Amino acid sequence: MTIYLDFSATTPVLPEVADFVYKLMVEEYGNAGSRTHEYGVAAKRAVEAARAQVAEIAKADKTEVIFTSGATESNNIAILGLREYAEQNGKKHIITSKLEHKAVLEPIEHLEQQGFEVTYLDATGDGQVDIEQLKTALRNDTLLVSIMHINNETGAIQPIGEICQLLSEHDAYLHVDAAQSFGKYPYDLDNLRIDFISVSGHKLYAPKGIGALIMRRRGFTKPPLKPIYFGGGQEKGLRPGTLAIPLIAGLGLACELAAKNAEKWLAHVSELKTNFTDALSELGAEVNGKNASPYVVNFSVPGINSEAAMVKLKGIIAVSNGSACTSSSYKPSHVLTAMGLDSERIAGAIRVSFGVTTQNIPYEDIKTALGALL
Repeated sequence: MTIYLDFSATTPVLPEVADFVYKLMVEEYGNAGSRTHEYGVAAKRAVEAARAQVAEIAKADKTEVIFTSGATESNNIAILGLREYAEQNGKKHIITSKLEHKAVLEPIEHLEQQGFEVTYLDATGDGQVDIEQLKTALRNDTLLVSIMHINNETGAIQPIGEICQLLSEHDAYLHVDAAQSFGKYPYDLDNLRIDFISVSGHKLYAPKGIGALIMRRRGFTKPPLKPIYFGGGQEKGLRPGTLAIPLIAGLGLACELAAKNAEKWLAHVSELKTNFTDALSELGAEVNGKNASPYVVNFSVPGINSEAAMVKLKGIIAVSNGSACTSSSYKPSHVLTAMGLDSERIAGAIRVSFGVTTQNIPYEDIKTALGALL
């Protein structure tokens, strides 16, 4: 049986979450917009309960949470939704990094084509953003700083606390793509200086097709977001369309389980990662990136191409050689390129990612699996 080690791409839905989603699909199937009967009332109640569960992870208020189809949509709303405010106030400068997911880079590139100026921060060899460069890049007309929490390819944890401190005297909005960390890495996201947090359900043992955007108020002032598409008044007018009640409730329950178990989950994946990296060292593998999440390890084996490795490992362990969202592209990883790695090391890079449902893998089994690369 193939060992699944691609949790950064997607996670299985936890059984209790799946059961709850099923119940709301076949038994309590009301529309939250239907206020004239008990089915609609129950649906509305489920949504508000989930809103509170999501908010709790970041110590936000439930009124600051809207539901989306996933982190990609949340990123788009947070970034593109500021356009009108930016143009009205002459703040058309954006700072992001060369390490970001395409779901952040592409909306920003769209604004760049519309006349916005963008500063792309370089990466250190460890896979983190260059804080000193961020200090230099900040301007009076800087509208937005968008930096991910944990990198989806290397697992490198970005210095969100330092960034929040740096921005404490600046009014630029701070957006954090937390797709890989929300609920699993219980640090940093409760910092009140973070204005927007993007959430993905299917990275947190909830179904695919659901996510959230947390939009913190500054005092009593709401972020000046405008909708990027139209068709209804749902979710504060920012995300029109009938709410996917079962998926929303599933995300809420997944967040509740994460809040209760995050430290235990971290201990579990930390042990898995330690065993895996110990086995890697015997292959002479090079780990790409430092200060990485316990959930992820990115490595290269000298002389091994990742595409060839995928073939050799098929049926043994399920891993990847980059982001699932760009798996159809054979271009070199923009993340590893930004880190300054050489072309051979980039071509050989493999990402392994663990999860709470990953069983403890015997050390000898890991060595046997990785031995297929030699």
